[in-house]
Amino acid sequence: MGGFKIRLNMPGWLLPRPRDHGYGPLAMVVESMLAPGRLIAMHEHRNDEILSWVPHGVMRHDDRAGGRLVTDGAHLMVMNAGRSFWHSEETLPNDPPLRMLQILVRPHTADLPSHIQHGPIAAAPDNRWRHLVGEEGGAAPFFVRNAIDIFDIRLEAGVSATFPQGPGRHLYFYVFSGAIEVADVGFSEADQGLFPSDGPLALRASGSSVVVAFLIEPDAPCARQGTLGDHRKIPAPFLARPLLQLLRWRNRLVERPTTN
Repeated sequence: MGGFKIRLNMPGWLLPRPRDHGYGPLAMVVESMLAPGRLIAMHEHRNDEILSWVPHGVMRHDDRAGGRLVTDGAHLMVMNAGRSFWHSEETLPNDPPLRMLQILVRPHTADLPSHIQHGPIAAAPDNRWRHLVGEEGGAAPFFVRNAIDIFDIRLEAGVSATFPQGPGRHLYFYVFSGAIEVADVGFSEADQGLFPSDGPLALRASGSSVVVAFLIEPDAPCARQGTLGDHRKIPAPFLARPLLQLLRWRNRLVERPTTN
């Protein structure tokens, strides 16, 4: 799309029998890649809580409420869109390529007041989880309006850790870079995993890796009216498995080597 590429990740589709593209308050995780000198024009969000996590590059934001803001590896942004929030995103021609996650959370109630949070975050410690976002009124530096906590970690090769835990919270994770092993299963860049339990779960980095983890209250009340997180064009849950299988077959055909 003219220097704009996205990967849409639906956590609910990881279940054997999906009933929802999201998983509780977590609607989806969008990996966005934007080339230098690209503009995503002003557009509206409603009833989406959107975390912009930018480990690579610079995301230049503009909106009708707070004006121009810059998000990068040292800053975080959360748009609590509520009843209506308009914004644009761009990269300048001399900016590096942008690769980021935009995490869409369902609020507990529709049409809440709109709000934006932007500010510095603590430097990421090696081999330890960093708490980025939590429920409103909690201990995390940024908030969303539902029962979900979001963490990241930068693991050196060969280092093991335990995923964050919380009573009654289930775990979803996304491998942003590198490769890890979880319960003898390998996960590489852009792979995702779902652990529908609040029990302990360990991971080990096969190489230098960056991982994002989500602790989710699966039965939390959710307003499923997000402009993007619950877009009407998202395929119905019963189509998820056949659609994913078709995409795998297509990818195998595209990647099949040709011979002369």
